[in-house]
Parts: sequence; structure tokens; C-alpha cells
Amino acid sequence: MTSDRPERLVMFPRLFSPLAIGSVTLRNRIVSSGHDTVMAEHGQITDRLIAYHEARARGGAGLIVVQVAGIHETARYTSHVLMATDDSCVPGYRALAEAVAPHGTLLFGQLFHPGREVMDLDDGTLTVAVAPSAVPTERFRVMPRPLRLAEIREIIDGYGQAAARLRRAGLDGVEIVASHGYLPSQFLNPAANLRTDAYGGSAENRLRFLREAFESVRRHCGPDFPVGLRISLDERDPSGLPADIAFAASVSLAGEGLADYLSVTTGTSASLAGSDHIAPDMSNASGYLAPLAGKLRAAVRVPVLVAGRINQPQEAEHIIADGQADACVMTRAMICDPEMPALAAAGQTDDIRACIGCNQACIGHFHLGFPISCIQHPETGRERLYGIRRRADRPKNVMIVGGGPAGLKAAAVAAERGHDVTLYEAAGRVGGQVLVAERLPGREEFGGAITNLSREVARAGVAIRLRTTVDLPAVQAQSPDLVVVATGARPYRPPLEIMDSPWIADAWDVIRRPESAPPGKIVVADFRGDWVGLGTARLLAAAGHEVILAVRGYAAGESLQQYVRDRLLAAISRQRITVLPLVRPFGADDDTVYLQHVLTDEPVLVAGVAGLVLACGSSPANELLDTLDSAGVPALGIGDCLAPRTVEEAVLEGLVAASGI
Repeated sequence: MTSDRPERLVMFPRLFSPLAIGSVTLRNRIVSSGHDTVMAEHGQITDRLIAYHEARARGGAGLIVVQVAGIHETARYTSHVLMATDDSCVPGYRALAEAVAPHGTLLFGQLFHPGREVMDLDDGTLTVAVAPSAVPTERFRVMPRPLRLAEIREIIDGYGQAAARLRRAGLDGVEIVASHGYLPSQFLNPAANLRTDAYGGSAENRLRFLREAFESVRRHCGPDFPVGLRISLDERDPSGLPADIAFAASVSLAGEGLADYLSVTTGTSASLAGSDHIAPDMSNASGYLAPLAGKLRAAVRVPVLVAGRINQPQEAEHIIADGQADACVMTRAMICDPEMPALAAAGQTDDIRACIGCNQACIGHFHLGFPISCIQHPETGRERLYGIRRRADRPKNVMIVGGGPAGLKAAAVAAERGHDVTLYEAAGRVGGQVLVAERLPGREEFGGAITNLSREVARAGVAIRLRTTVDLPAVQAQSPDLVVVATGARPYRPPLEIMDSPWIADAWDVIRRPESAPPGKIVVADFRGDWVGLGTARLLAAAGHEVILAVRGYAAGESLQQYVRDRLLAAISRQRITVLPLVRPFGADDDTVYLQHVLTDEPVLVAGVAGLVLACGSSPANELLDTLDSAGVPALGIGDCLAPRTVEEAVLEGLVAASGI
């Protein structure tokens, strides 16, 4: 017995107990659910995808469910979807299974058909989507054609054939995806299934497609191969699958012995509001689906898995202890920290890098068509480059100036590699702009990024000097081998025509002191279309101001990930904040803000205004870097002092820089 086991049993006895699913047993109840990584190529498993999942297996996950695999040619919903329609998929899956198995983690695959939920194709043209009936989808604006009976039979057989290939490759089980408004859900949904044949009409007929898909898998793989069901118990959409129908279908398939487990989620890909629950952001409470899963668990005798922002082992333990689920889906928790299960098992909860639900580099990258990562842990998705921290050949004396995300990451990684690192921060706290971001409504959890990075720095043994301004003489006095400059940025003010004495402030100042704004109507000029303009507008509206949000883009929040943007747009709608699109600030006087339409150059005037807030981005604070360069001091700039961007680029550049020292 290892020394950490008694402590582990006290902390998380249920989370780290085994769980039987069909003929297999999970070593613990931590699950990485199927999620698209954009690491497949030409429909096949890649070395990059294998390295990604192996890191999570090494970190202690009980079950990894590989991302969706198309089971029919009409299932190609993106240009980077995995396909299991022929035997060419077997070698890749076998290599993945062989990489995961030695770590004691079970590996399941997802069997998938999107139906009408089609996003793109390789050459940029839209495919002909298929569905039970010709009912359009709101989010992607797709009008599908109804499936013919012969095609339905082909697709049903495709589920079984794909499952057989995955079993032959060495996977431990499969999961049929009926969640998020995909094809099986479309057959179940009376609003999407208008058929009058054997697959439509009555509840029994609408369930037929999904039941036959399970029967196909059983026929091709036998009764001892585990098969689960992934389903949204509430699609959170007026036209979505009703919760009672999803519940009844789940109970029926489990009761018939077809489904060995039920994986509960919520939302639908078909609508904007419904899709926000596919990867719920920080505005959703942790574990918010547990009560829904608990109702299903009370009605079935197979294990129930639940998703929904379960980011910490404490939350998972509580859900399992309350009998609301048998295992917890903690996918983004392990995107953020692949070692989370092992750290929890060892009782090292303070060392867990907690997901903050920002959605920027995980689902955000997927929507942009790039391999997923994490703003806090850029090693994710880059395991083959940075997954193993290599000790430096010759330890160096490294001076890091700036305690924002870039400087903190560089300091932690450099110290982990054996360098002697001291970090200097001019303020009384580390954190940089994150300390501003966490002050905004609904963004409080963002500050967790600094909590996590600070813990990495402390664990690595970095010396920190707060309230210390660094200049050339200070650097020369230390004689470091290398200075890493991470001095960040400052607010940018565009040139404006000013008359009289209008009240004008930068967004950062208003966020720190919203009470500084004068009473009355405030215009917020938003250049970047990110959280700054939206958040400042919300903060001022909450303080009682009438707010006009003037954005340079087509809409507010354009640069944010869709699910985050949707939640913020819903919030400003409820707060009655007016949005003026396609305008830039031109000038101001005591009671009028002068804007200019970005397409026509025509003036747009907002009268009766008490003040103007500028959320116009930032400019690099690069004076120290320039000074060191001119003096011939070995120096390297990272983050916003090179060019103002986001936390993601700052942390990544900290990793890359420190890995190269």
C-alpha cells in the first residue's frame, strides 16, 4: 500500500472506487468524454491525437471516450471528423489503444451521425445534409433532405460495422451519440421527425432508429462488448427534443439491456442558446446538471455518467456521494490539467490547475478549425513538443520582469527546467490584466488563471520581488544570463477631436472604479469586440447608467467564442444596453459623443451624454525591452510587450521562451 492511499480514501473514497460498466471495470470514476480535438487528419487517428490522449491516461483518467467517428459517408459534419466507415481506421485506433492501455485507463469510441447538424466540408462548400424530415436547423441554417428507407438501413448497419472495427482495434467499448440534437435525437424529436412510416409518428416508431442502432452494435459485436448512450436530457430549445421523451428513451434502452450506461448532458447543436451548453462557460454553475442526472439514475439500473462543468474532484465526489451519478465527466478539467486525477488521488488538491470555463482555446479553437489547447496549459495539444519538461544542459541565472500570465508561465517553466529564476513585479500583486478581467460581471472565475499560475511558480521555487521597478541599472547590477521581459501593455487612446471638457476615461480605470463615472448616459467605444467593452457596459448598466455600446464590428463580442458571446449578449439584452454596430469614436464635447460609420464615414451622433469610455485596446509597454536591446543585454520579450493580444498568447509565449532557455 502506498503512503498516499489512506489520505486518498479519506478525501475522495467514492471518486476513486472502481465502477463496472457491462463487462469492464473502470479503475475510478473520472471520465474524459468524447470531444473534437481537430487533431485528426483525413479522417484518421494521428500521432498528435495519440499523444494527447496518452497524457490524460498517464494522468490517471478512469475512462477516455474518443471523439466522434462517422459511421456513414453522410456523417461528415466537419472537414476534420474521424471516420470509421472502412478498415483503414483500424491501425490508428489500435495505436491509440496500445498507448492508453498500459496506464490502466479504459478506452471507448463514439459512434456518430450528425443528421442535419453539418458545419463544413474540405473545399468550403456545403454538403447535402440528411435528416428524418426536411426541417431546418437554426444555428447552421441548414435545410436537410429526408432520408430514404434504404439509407436509414445503411446508417443503422453502419453503427454496427463501425463498432466492430473499433473492437477489433482493441477499444474497450463504444458510445452511441444521441445528444445535442444529432441524428438519433432528430428521430426522437416530434418537431424534427415528421415521418409517417415505421420511423415516425408514434413514440415507439420515433425510438425505432436508436433502438435498431443499438441492436446493430450488439449484432456485430456480441453481448459482452459495452455500449453506452450519450443523450441530452434537456436540449434547452423550444424546438428541441422534449426532456420527457429523452428520459423515456433512456429508461427504455437501459431496461431492455441495450445500453450498458447512460451519459447525461444537455443542450443542442441546433440553436444558439441550446448550443451554449455543449461546453458551458463560467457563467454556468459547477455541476449544474447533477440534479437532472439524479432523476434518471433513480429510474435505471445501469451506471449514469454526468457532465456539466465538473472541474474539481471535490465537486465530483459530492455528486457521486449524493447518488446523482455513478461517474463524472471532467473533460475540460483534464484539458486544463491532465494530471488532475493523479493529483486528486495523492491528496494534492492545491496543485490542481482548475479549469475556469473561458472556452477560449478548447472549444474556441475547434470552432476556428485549429487543434484544441488551453490558455492556462498550452502544453495541451502540443504534447509532442512540450509534454515532457526537459532539464536544461546548463542552469542559468534568469531575470523575469513582469508578473502577468506571460511572466508567471515563463518563470515556472524555466525554474522547473533547473534555472535560477527571479521574477520582478512593479505592482503589489502578480496577475497583470487578469486582475482587471476578474472584476467584470460573470468573469470573476477568470482570476483563477493567476491562482493556478502562481501555484506553479511557487511549486517551482521561483523567487518573487513585488513592488520592484526594473530598469537598466537594476539589470546590470544583477548580471543575469538572460532577461525575459513581460511588461505587458497599457490602454490605447485613439486620436479624438475634443471640444469643451468632456468626461473621458479608459475602460481599465472604469472597471477598477465604476463609481468614478458621472451620472447619466455613458457611451462605451469598443474596438476589439471582446470581454472588455461588453463587460464595462454591463458594469456601468448595473450601476444605474444608461449605456450605449458602440462597436467597430458587425456585433458586440465578435472576437469571443460563440458560447461566451451568446451568454454576454443575452445579459446585455436583459440589461437594456443599446448596441450601435459599425462605428468608431471620432470626438466628444460636454454632452455629445461623435462617432463615424466605418463603412460610409458618415457621422453618427449620440446626444445627452455624460461621458465616454474607451475600450480601444492597448499598446505595448516595451520601453525596457528596447533599452536592453540597445545596451546589448541578452533579453527576450514575450506577451503584450511585443504586441497586445490575449492571455492565451501570453502564456504560450512564456512556455515557448522558457523551454528554449
